[in-house]
Amino acid sequence: MAKIVTVVGATGSQGKGVISAFINSPAYRVRAITRNPSSQAGQALAALGAEVVLADLNDLASLKAAFAGSHIIFGVTNFFEPFIAHQSPEKAVEVETQQGIHLAQAAAATPTLEHYIWSTLPNAKALSGGKHLIPHFEGKNAVDAYIRDEQPALLAKTTFFWVTWYANNCTAPFFTPTWTASIGKHVQLGCYRPETLMHTIGDVTKNIGAFASAVVEQPDKTRGGAVVLISIEQHLAGDMLQLWARVKGTTAQFVRVSGEAFRESWPLWGEEMAVMMEFWDEYGERSWMRADGGKVLDKDDLGVTEFESLEEAYKGLEL
Repeated sequence: MAKIVTVVGATGSQGKGVISAFINSPAYRVRAITRNPSSQAGQALAALGAEVVLADLNDLASLKAAFAGSHIIFGVTNFFEPFIAHQSPEKAVEVETQQGIHLAQAAAATPTLEHYIWSTLPNAKALSGGKHLIPHFEGKNAVDAYIRDEQPALLAKTTFFWVTWYANNCTAPFFTPTWTASIGKHVQLGCYRPETLMHTIGDVTKNIGAFASAVVEQPDKTRGGAVVLISIEQHLAGDMLQLWARVKGTTAQFVRVSGEAFRESWPLWGEEMAVMMEFWDEYGERSWMRADGGKVLDKDDLGVTEFESLEEAYKGLEL
């Protein structure tokens, strides 16, 4: 009998990528969770063969019903939706934390569940001794703690996914290389050094699925609270900009500005992004460590060898 793979956030970037890993396999049936099954994106998933089911992360009962019979669940939350709606990082952390706890509670209440994959991020606050508090990490970290401390049976079935830098992040205004006619170059402003180490997933819709498949196929290695780094390549921030420039047949220059100037340039968003980049700048490879010192599995540990490169992702990306 085919196992049911239930994917939360099915119309988002991570959800689409996970669905692509299972949708054509006779060993699995894909159940796509969305708030609007009748949307164009929902209908497109149905056309691919997914069972499209209505649920809301703010409604625990709807999640329990949507998860019924699931063998594998992929859970993800979207900090930036409440961040935009409320214009408040504190409120967004509160909303995301509750949504993530709802997902964990609904997964724990699913008797058929074999594997829970939870999309989260490292605990920057703990790793930096409280120096770097990144709101869009904080809610996820609170959910991590809830699973570890309050749901031991679910923890035994859980893999924590750390999804790294998206290729299309450079389309966000605060990271976009901007054409400056007076110098004949694209200029990218940043409050971090060009030597800042960046892990990337490239095109998340193309690459996350390979990790999801590998995790599901190796449950003895990946369940029980294992952490997986969803990264295909590493680049220095300045080199990443130059890779983009070469792909696009242009020239680019990285210009470092103060943290204060960066934050003032993009109110609210500037603070959110600056603290993340400053954390990566200061801690480098250590920013992708577990706060408890445990091992972090990577693509080599899982045998993930087929993925689209960052260069290929940039080729198809328009600003």
